[in-house]
Amino acid sequence: MAKLGMMRPVAAAMVLAAVVALTSGCGWGRTVADRKAMESDGSGTPAQSCVDTSAKSIAIGFVNSLSGTMALSEKTVSDSLHMAVDEINAKGGVLGKKLEVVQQDGKSEPAVFAEKAKTLIEKNCVAAVFGGWTSASRKAMKPVFEADDALLFYPLQYEGMEASPNIFYTGAAPNQQIVPALDYLKEQGRRRLFLVGSDYVFPQTANRIVRAYAKHNGMQIVGEEYTPMGATDFSTIVNKLKASGADAVVNTLNGDSNVAFFKEYKASGLQADSLPVISMSIAEEEVASIGPDNVKGQLTAWNYYQTLGDGENRTFVKDFKARYGHDRPTSDPMESAYTSVYLWKEMVEKAKSFAVDDVKRAAGGITFDAPEGTVTVDGESHHIYKTSYIGQIGDDRLIHTVWKSDGPIKPDPYLKAYAWAGSLQSPGSDSSK
Repeated sequence: MAKLGMMRPVAAAMVLAAVVALTSGCGWGRTVADRKAMESDGSGTPAQSCVDTSAKSIAIGFVNSLSGTMALSEKTVSDSLHMAVDEINAKGGVLGKKLEVVQQDGKSEPAVFAEKAKTLIEKNCVAAVFGGWTSASRKAMKPVFEADDALLFYPLQYEGMEASPNIFYTGAAPNQQIVPALDYLKEQGRRRLFLVGSDYVFPQTANRIVRAYAKHNGMQIVGEEYTPMGATDFSTIVNKLKASGADAVVNTLNGDSNVAFFKEYKASGLQADSLPVISMSIAEEEVASIGPDNVKGQLTAWNYYQTLGDGENRTFVKDFKARYGHDRPTSDPMESAYTSVYLWKEMVEKAKSFAVDDVKRAAGGITFDAPEGTVTVDGESHHIYKTSYIGQIGDDRLIHTVWKSDGPIKPDPYLKAYAWAGSLQSPGSDSSK
């Protein structure tokens, strides 16, 4: 078996101390000598990647929640990833090799994502991994990819304050989603904000950004509430919202908690025209699950909607529905995931290599005419230039653009270009460490 010349760190066991215990017994696609080197204290020879480049196919990994509270959102991401692979394979694959997918279920648990990522890299010997949704899942996987010098393509918008040489972030950085959302609310005269989110990394960090923005832009935070993932009782939070005097809600709830929140919101008599909710994690498939009557008129901030009118998107929507059913919508996370496979393909073909270091060197400036519009990889930050859209949910279960940026926005994960963000995390102290 031919192995790629990608060297794994000798001290991986030290970096992975928190996750190795979770993954003992998952198996290795390496020799015994390789395993001992990986587990050594740093005095041995580094282990190489076990990716097989001699066969007619090359393995890649998908890790998505196909069960648990996040399955509602993540199944569609898995579907779009498979669609991209089938399209690529139908056109000859990558460097003449067909892509062979190994699918893993993250089960909506960050620790499971870390375990499955380790299995994909070390046992299934994949050339790259695509997936993750919550920031908690990404942060659980990050040390695995860094210790094993492997590649993760993460498709979700997120809170920023992070960059990794082993992750390509194909969703929005905060200046491509959170900041445009706040700019829009400010332009609309919404100055009293109530924050509601799931109790984990993304909502908490996103709301630090919201608070910093509000402080320097004449806005006031009148309430901030968090609830466990999967929570379904929002009566207390909605009562606090009604009493707060808010004129807008910034929603960073994830998964099926959104269903319960919006049902309680409507039942309490609140309405989108007087107290709009702008959501960071509700896309078209969640609209159908929540019920369009419960969210009609509400706002979202994304970088893609099914209703975008360019030719690339029309083809994408048509092909997705032909494959999965006319009633299946397309959405930002699954479009970003679909795009990520094509970006990796372009990197590999530019590098003429599947090796991680070669792919990373080739990444800067890679472009792809995606359904959301042309995207470009920033080789320094491993983020993507993306156009921002504010949308409004219609009674047709789709989201329609009410505002868009002038063009693709350069990613700024640490918000270095914003004076008001100076109090936030600096690049020198990554919040995942």
